[in-house]
Amino acid sequence: MDGETQEHYFTAEPAAPGGRRTHEVWLAGRRVLVQTAGGVFSPERVDTGTGVLLQEAPAPPGTGTFLDLGCGWGPLALTLGLVSPEALVYAVDVNDRAIDLTRANAASLSLTGVVACRPEEVPDDVHLDVIWSNPPIRVGKSALHAMLEHWLPRLHPGGVAYLVVQKNLGADSLQRWLGHAMPELTCSRHAISRGFRVLQVSREVSRAG
Repeated sequence: MDGETQEHYFTAEPAAPGGRRTHEVWLAGRRVLVQTAGGVFSPERVDTGTGVLLQEAPAPPGTGTFLDLGCGWGPLALTLGLVSPEALVYAVDVNDRAIDLTRANAASLSLTGVVACRPEEVPDDVHLDVIWSNPPIRVGKSALHAMLEHWLPRLHPGGVAYLVVQKNLGADSLQRWLGHAMPELTCSRHAISRGFRVLQVSREVSRAG
């Protein structure tokens, strides 16, 4: 893994050159222009895993509070905002350059419901209806598990998360861990495509009496 590929997972202010470039990509059934830059994840295109998630995840509801966990330049958050313009979409990342890019891309698409910010800037009382994530597996298990333990329990009853993970980077072991670590949630394999697993994590609606 080269330095630029590695540092986007860990660095608030990446050292890689940050000159912005414009790309045409396919999001929410249409081609849009977005800005990307070095020092963020997959600066040249929508990466394969994110593409799998966009293809396999069901369309989100029209309203609610959504989260793109590890937003990069924003393909998941932008898609959520395009499909559900009435929703509030938090796009979080530890990389300040990624946050700036997502913010700029949302503004260029007039997606006023997309809020790009650092994780700690999401209020503690926010609960979530939808989470989409291509999580940063290479941060290591401890950091990854801590991240998921922070966000997944914030799902509302009836809320659902879709996580895309490459099979050879531990998708099956992550599914097993989720089942043990958060028994209040239900984890299943939603889809398999192009060497990736899409995991579904949901909180069931409690039934009275």
